[in-house]
Amino acid sequence: MKLTNIKDVEAFFKVIDSCEGTVELVTGEGDRLNLKSKLSQFVSLANIFKADPNSIPELEIIAYEPEDSKKLLEFMINQ
Repeated sequence: MKLTNIKDVEAFFKVIDSCEGTVELVTGEGDRLNLKSKLSQFVSLANIFKADPNSIPELEIIAYEPEDSKKLLEFMINQ
């Protein structure tokens, strides 16, 4: 799932933290990093935040549980 223009980064990570299953960030090289890990959140997104610490322009994630995908989709619609 590709997400774009995430305006509220803090709320986005709250949604990630509330997910029951694994949620992974897919890097440009095709690596997958577990976004439920706080360390991975900070390390993997550090470069994105250099441009604008208040938003995320685009990222690709994989949510393995259908309910988690639904939460993320609802977040994107309501942000």
